[in-house]
Amino acid sequence: MREQLEQRVSELKAELEKGQQMLAELEGKEAALRQTLLRISGAIQVIEELLAADTPTPNGTAQLAAATP
Repeated sequence: MREQLEQRVSELKAELEKGQQMLAELEGKEAALRQTLLRISGAIQVIEELLAADTPTPNGTAQLAAATP
């Protein structure tokens, strides 16, 4: 009986280690995905601001407003 319990503990420890490694990999992927989404969100914001600054001129053509520093 003791042998079986020791074997099971060994198996469970191996599963635990494997699960912890998988979790660490997924957390790394999550962090990378969050950074990508943040960059995309920033790009959307910049483009929307450029579009909002796009003002029509009296002759009917569109011209981007000059950006202020």
